[in-house]
Amino acid sequence: MSEKQSGQQMPVKKLFARFLPYFRKYRGMLAFDLFCASMTTVCEIVFPLIVRAITNRATAAPDTLTVSWVLELGLLYLLLRVIDAAGNYYMQSRGHFMGAHIETDMRADLFGHLQKLSFAYYSDTKIGQLMARLTSDLFEIAEFSHHCPEEFFIAFVKIIVSFIILVRMNVWLTLMVFILVPVMIILLRKFNREMRQAFKECRNEVGEMNARIEDSLLGVRVVKSFANEERESEKFSVNNAGILKTKISQYIAMAGFGTVTRSFEGAMYILVMVVGALLLRAGQLTAGDYVAFLLFIGTLLTSIRRIVDYIEQFQRGLTGLERFCEIMDVEPDIEDHPNAEELTNVRGEIAFEDVSFHYHDDHAHEVLTGISERVPAGQSVAVVGPSGSGKTTLCSLIPRFYDVTGGRVTVDGKDVRDVTQRSLRRSIGVVQQEVYLFSGTVVENILYGDLNATREDAIRAAKRAGADEFIEKLPD
Repeated sequence: MSEKQSGQQMPVKKLFARFLPYFRKYRGMLAFDLFCASMTTVCEIVFPLIVRAITNRATAAPDTLTVSWVLELGLLYLLLRVIDAAGNYYMQSRGHFMGAHIETDMRADLFGHLQKLSFAYYSDTKIGQLMARLTSDLFEIAEFSHHCPEEFFIAFVKIIVSFIILVRMNVWLTLMVFILVPVMIILLRKFNREMRQAFKECRNEVGEMNARIEDSLLGVRVVKSFANEERESEKFSVNNAGILKTKISQYIAMAGFGTVTRSFEGAMYILVMVVGALLLRAGQLTAGDYVAFLLFIGTLLTSIRRIVDYIEQFQRGLTGLERFCEIMDVEPDIEDHPNAEELTNVRGEIAFEDVSFHYHDDHAHEVLTGISERVPAGQSVAVVGPSGSGKTTLCSLIPRFYDVTGGRVTVDGKDVRDVTQRSLRRSIGVVQQEVYLFSGTVVENILYGDLNATREDAIRAAKRAGADEFIEKLPD
């Protein structure tokens, strides 16, 4: 899969279907998190009702507004605030733990899947892009997995409960207010799609930037040797400008989204203020109801504003989830057959039988055609030829770094496709053209070829390779 992603978006339902299995493992934690969210919502919903009750008594029967009654309401609200604080503490702590666990699980699955992909995949894919998907993308998914269920659940509860309470106060004013909500949602969908596309493009540009920085820094000696610093700066500037362009598109969509919500907020307040005042004058609304309406609209709009705030996070999470799925959907080019056997008692006879090969993205150009050769066990054979003639590719077919597109390769008479990759590759010693050293000590790098070997084995191998003298001079 090339990292040059198309503009086509994966359906949201399909993304959630892929994401739900990660939630199931922590469904108990999520259920209690949403329960705590509902408890914090109760506190906000009850406050307008308390103010309504006090206002109605103060205007209709001031004598009934006793100190003891007011104190009882105060104690009730204090109790609700304690519950709110406890619920909020759980949401901020355990809720974040859930998100972190989901992020960890997804990163483990993604890394494990990347280990299964063949050389062909990595030939077409920039490591910087993969790094972005393993780190920043999954962090966005973790935040999305925790905050978005809470915020959307809280908003849903507030909207439903507020509607039920307000309908009982005045049906027509409630309907006038709530009829604006679906209109607002329809208008917001356009900006929502634009935001998601902009976030995806921005993620891809950031991945390209990571790949560009990685190339430039790892090859800094080559850059300086040819005095090409200015050229690298020019290429960096192109990527940097690309990120700026996508961010501008992103912020334009966000600005449109925010403008629509603020416009409808104003319309709701004006509607309640004007129509509510006329109903109050006509005696169809009490003073307490009028105040409660204004407070409930404030609560409702606060929920909408919070959703707007989290829409950006929601879109970032969806984008990260889509990019996660794109990699997880890549099928490994090379897999063990269901009946693959372990390669044991290896003698080392290698045979190429009418072997042909072309890279998966270049069917027209055969790298190897009709190669037939046998290397008896115990013999040393040199493969020579000009650069690009296919020497490395030929050798890469033996451990199945690539699969032949015609003919077959055998080891001790067994087709390499009929044995497990692990047993095949553990039977082959490889000296890379470009040596790569992992972070860590020299001993750890030597032992990488045999994880069961001891430190003494590593020292003995270094001596046989004539590397012990310079290794002993290294610090630590």
